[in-house]
Amino acid sequence: MFLVARVTNAQWFQCPLPIISHRLKPKLPSLLYNAKFYRFNKLSYSLDKESDDFLLWLERKAGTHVSSILSIGKSSYGRALYASKVIRTGDCILRVPYKVQLAPDNLPYEIKSLLTDEIGHVAKLAIVVLLEMKLEKHSDWVPYISYFPCLKDMHSTIFWSNDELEMIRQSSLYHETIHQKSLVKNEFLTIKNAIERYEIFESITYKDFMHAYALVSSRAWGSIRGVSLIPFADFLNHDGNVEAFLLNDDEKQLSEVIADRDYCLGEQVLIRYGKFSNATLLLDFGFTVPYNIHDEIHIQFEIPHHDPLRRMKLEIMQRHHVVVKRDVNAFISSVDSFSIKEVRSSSQKGKGLPQSLRAFARVLCCCSPQELNDLAIEAKQTDGRLARRPLRNIEKEIEAHHILVAQTSRLIKEYEASIKWNRSY
Repeated sequence: MFLVARVTNAQWFQCPLPIISHRLKPKLPSLLYNAKFYRFNKLSYSLDKESDDFLLWLERKAGTHVSSILSIGKSSYGRALYASKVIRTGDCILRVPYKVQLAPDNLPYEIKSLLTDEIGHVAKLAIVVLLEMKLEKHSDWVPYISYFPCLKDMHSTIFWSNDELEMIRQSSLYHETIHQKSLVKNEFLTIKNAIERYEIFESITYKDFMHAYALVSSRAWGSIRGVSLIPFADFLNHDGNVEAFLLNDDEKQLSEVIADRDYCLGEQVLIRYGKFSNATLLLDFGFTVPYNIHDEIHIQFEIPHHDPLRRMKLEIMQRHHVVVKRDVNAFISSVDSFSIKEVRSSSQKGKGLPQSLRAFARVLCCCSPQELNDLAIEAKQTDGRLARRPLRNIEKEIEAHHILVAQTSRLIKEYEASIKWNRSY
């Protein structure tokens, strides 16, 4: 049994700007206005009249039972799953066999053989979705495909206008969005060149592909087949505070969800897509959540090129593993990037700045080879980690803290300037 998370394309992010929250001014663009901003209390909803037909279709296709305690409903924020019976902690609320999941290996062989490994799993599955969409009522998957949101209801930042992206320019979400749009465009052109001789693809535009790509990015889960779209399960909405996940059982060839708490009749059932910040959620899923415990800010430091000890400092930090390599979601961070999160203990006292960040600042303020060698000797005599103790020279220790204060103050000023600009927008 394997725990799986929703597919994401993010590398790393600074915390999104404060304007991206559940409180939105009417003067902000309508795209922000209409994005999904979840509050996980009891929401007003209505049962989808076609939900019974969809579940019957899925169970006939699967040849087995999928769920008897969930119903598809329409909430204030779109389609969702609700408890049609009382659910107890530990109940299996759904089981979806692999054979009724869409994955890249659903591509026709003649098309699959033309695509190289340069094309990612998400892009390949996007082609599968496009093929089924083009078949319309002749598709075997039309009951499922018809539930996909149309382009105007997609709120990922890759669909934002240039003016709207200006509101998040101070966040690395802006740069990741530009990178993501470039990646999608390049994959589209590569695919188009590879399979342009197939008549069905002649009418497919970049806009069509971008829509399908975003559908996969926002709905698919990682799987042994690369990525998979899982009918019915992908109607479950996200709450970063719950402990229910989608689980893959490769031995039984199915995906399932186990309830992490009791649910009353008519209550929306929620799972966690992953430990995602609001920036990741907004880029890949088109929504944010208030008070996201997984939000974090990345502070970047660089050893100045004019520093005569730059090479020595880089070598000693690499040798003692000062730099941060990966964040909580295993995304690769830049070598001079450090994440800061609000982490509270039972005594309600924060744990402060990461030790690796303090160490970096202490190394930065060293101005002689002897000082660096002293740090290396101290590391060998303890646990091997560099500059984890306050510097013996109190003036140097104060200087290191001034470096940290200056950098964080700069970030705060940049965010404040951006907020003021957006308020006048």
